[in-house]
Amino acid sequence: MVTLADVARHAGVSASTVSYVLSGKRSISAPTRERIQHSIDALGYRPHAGARALASSRTDILALMMPLRTGLYVPVMMEIAMAVTTTARSHGYDVLLLTGEEGPEAVRRVEGSAIADAMIVMDVELDDPRLPCLQEAERPSVLIGLPAASAEAASSTGLDCVDLDFEAAGVRCVEHLAGLGHTAIAVLGEPPAVYARGTGFAARTLAGLRAAADAYGVGLLHRPVEGTYAAVAAAVTRVFEERPGTTALVVQNEAAVEPLLALLRHQGRAVPEDVSVAAICPDQVAAHASVPLTAVSVPAQEMGRLRRPQEVEHPVAGRGRHGAGIRRGGRALGQGGRRRWPGRTARPRRAAASVVSTIDTISQVSVRTPSWAPVATPKTGTTTPATA
Repeated sequence: MVTLADVARHAGVSASTVSYVLSGKRSISAPTRERIQHSIDALGYRPHAGARALASSRTDILALMMPLRTGLYVPVMMEIAMAVTTTARSHGYDVLLLTGEEGPEAVRRVEGSAIADAMIVMDVELDDPRLPCLQEAERPSVLIGLPAASAEAASSTGLDCVDLDFEAAGVRCVEHLAGLGHTAIAVLGEPPAVYARGTGFAARTLAGLRAAADAYGVGLLHRPVEGTYAAVAAAVTRVFEERPGTTALVVQNEAAVEPLLALLRHQGRAVPEDVSVAAICPDQVAAHASVPLTAVSVPAQEMGRLRRPQEVEHPVAGRGRHGAGIRRGGRALGQGGRRRWPGRTARPRRAAASVVSTIDTISQVSVRTPSWAPVATPKTGTTTPATA
């Protein structure tokens, strides 16, 4: 096994000089650093992780907290996790995946044991019990999700967040369907456990749907549903019994998409001729559905990659981003809008802020504007058959 002493002999420098280059504790001239790096590459030297951590107080590990709770759609969670992992690796970090429902204890464990340099937190709730521990922690953190009902409210937590503007996603669904002439819309939402926990994205979407329904004078019926065929069939049957005039469905539940389409076929309801269906889901779910769906895209990979701030120590105001635009069959047809959120002065960063600044992250609250992907040209009250 190649040792640090071997690298030093190959580069013609002392072992301490190699150590300083690896730890960054002292300034070493550029030619010497390059010579040492050449020797490291030529010999295939890999620093001992434990020794490096002891010497530098860094682990080069990021803790990704992804509790696998009831009602979550695991494929989307894993898509985000894979984006986090590949992005972190490209910047020299490995990822420690924590899937237990430990809540604040997981934050305290990472903070107290120093097993990671920073934390990335998923499945964020509106009143998330992990927030106080994250706010007190010396290690920096990023939340994939907003711990509040809006970006403005999330800014007051002092924590860095990145998410889709799910409230705007709900609004866009109603705007689209109301524009087709629909006056009675039913929403098949996430499983009941997701709403019971106060999961942020689901609650914010529902708030947007309801606000837009009120604004457009549209009747809205919301039904949380498990993603099984039996559960979807029971929910849809109740919807049409309670409101037989329902002509449009919004689905925010990836697991329920195919059961819903199968049920509508069984009932003899053609999509989109007899009933319009709009989904809030990742692109591949809508594109690979048995019927191409109009959808608000959930950018799972983009949220996992996060976004680099201009300065982590002195964050700039969080900004919305241009949407990916209107898409048909994966081809961009237009551009989404941009929403700007008011900036604020952030609290100073504590030790190890440079760790997060070296990966693609965000500064304060970053909310992505939803992109819209209609697949059909509508007529009043219905939509014409989807086109490629």
